Amino acid sequence: MIPTDLGALVGSIDIYLFDQLLRERITPGMRVLDAGCGRGRNLVFFLREGYEVLAFDPDPGAIEATRTLAARLAPSLPGSAIRQEGAESSSFPDACADVVLSSAVLHFARDEDQFLSMLRGSWRLLAPGGLFFCRLASSIGMEDRVRPLGGRRCTLPDGTDRYLVDEALLVSLTAELGGTLLDPIKTTVVAGQRSMTTWVVRKSAVNRSA
Repeated sequence: MIPTDLGALVGSIDIYLFDQLLRERITPGMRVLDAGCGRGRNLVFFLREGYEVLAFDPDPGAIEATRTLAARLAPSLPGSAIRQEGAESSSFPDACADVVLSSAVLHFARDEDQFLSMLRGSWRLLAPGGLFFCRLASSIGMEDRVRPLGGRRCTLPDGTDRYLVDEALLVSLTAELGGTLLDPIKTTVVAGQRSMTTWVVRKSAVNRSA
């Protein structure tokens, strides 16, 4: 039975990810991998609608919650599709997904080396021609409100410490990875406390970078 309540259908999906669905960039038959799935909030629709879903997260509690969610919405999904591991060393094979989600994950990197390792570890899982959807904290629109801690680590006005990107870095990384921006880089400044940026990239049909 298809739920009549939109919240039941899509859960608490990121609104910018929902936008990608509305524009039919993610369609049935695609394999979706959530690289840092947390408790599965972005997977409700995909599980319910029969997408082939893969997911991982280093937090055992998060993985238990996501497996419980999957057992309820997609009982035929194999247990091995949801794994406790990090993006830097995921056991999923290269180019295994048509869509890779990285939502509120990369800004937890402790330094540049870990950030790049997490990013490249997620990117290698994306098939040529696939869609990379990323939401992460940035300094965009907040440049004069963050306190540098060294490198790109900063303390935000909300008191949290994050690894912050900016537009120039995302443009440079898009080219380095062998991708093309599908949307302009979009940033939401939340009550003057933090900035969240949406970065959507199409991987080249010829895989130049893992």
